[in-house]
Amino acid sequence: MNTKRLTLATLAALAATMAMGTAQAQPAAKVYRVGALFNRVPGPEFELLKKELTRLGYVEGTNIVFEARFAEGKLDRLAGFAAELVAMSVDVIYAYGGPPTNAARKATTTIPIVAALVADPVAIGAAVTLARPGGNVTGVTNHDPERAKKQLAILKEVFPQLARVAFLSDADIPGADASGFAPIERDNIAAAAAMNIRPQTLKLRGPTPDFAAAFDSIVAEKADVIVVMEVPVTILARRGIVEHATARRIPLMFWGGAVDPGILMSYGTTIADTDPKMPLVVDKILKGAKPADTPFEVVTRQEFSINQKVARELGVTIPPEVVKRADRVIE
Repeated sequence: MNTKRLTLATLAALAATMAMGTAQAQPAAKVYRVGALFNRVPGPEFELLKKELTRLGYVEGTNIVFEARFAEGKLDRLAGFAAELVAMSVDVIYAYGGPPTNAARKATTTIPIVAALVADPVAIGAAVTLARPGGNVTGVTNHDPERAKKQLAILKEVFPQLARVAFLSDADIPGADASGFAPIERDNIAAAAAMNIRPQTLKLRGPTPDFAAAFDSIVAEKADVIVVMEVPVTILARRGIVEHATARRIPLMFWGGAVDPGILMSYGTTIADTDPKMPLVVDKILKGAKPADTPFEVVTRQEFSINQKVARELGVTIPPEVVKRADRVIE
């Protein structure tokens, strides 16, 4: 018998056995399940989330799986969708907007929630403070308590005789107090009152807002201008808002980054600045960060745009000093 050959064979078999044992002992790679909850139909926000997480090293179908739910403007569907995601034991819920965040909060107090476009997380009870949320919700906010004052100050420069302003909001956003108004609405009403401007707040309800009734009321109250709040129903229905305002020749001011034809001015933070930050927060949570100790990212850059074409159509002259301050002027 060839002892050397037997020894080599034995060693090879032993090595194979050890390799098999090591492979069996290694745990399977973690596959993260990310739930996503949206007010609207599938859009660029969800695609950006997936794209950025891929850039961060996640591979869909290999180490990450997405469970997305889209309410398509029917916000009464959000509670059921949130419950589905909780039943799946997802690792994190990505909630895009106030109503999805509220639905997710009601469905779970343990699964981490990463929220975007929540105007005031503290005011609606989603966080104790922005620096230390204290619960299972963190994310990105564009909350600026001074934005309403800044918007109205600009409007007052353009329309020195401004006496009445209509605010378009959403009947389904969370955080209403005894007055019936949510935090973003209260900010705007208070800012108007401080400047001796009479406010009119109209709460549209999706998915098919009654524009005719809203604009009939605006005309009846003789509003000089309409300020459109950045809330779910107005984001989805911006085209209809522009069409009705244009037909009635009422100037519009939108949130930052909204430069659709027909909008006179826009001011505030932009979705383009908010959305790229969201996947980074999701990544932190998947890597073990606790929402309670993870500060909300605050978007602070404001963008001011003026559409001179719309101004000419409305017969409005924008003072040169106001034009100089604009980040974007559309001719």
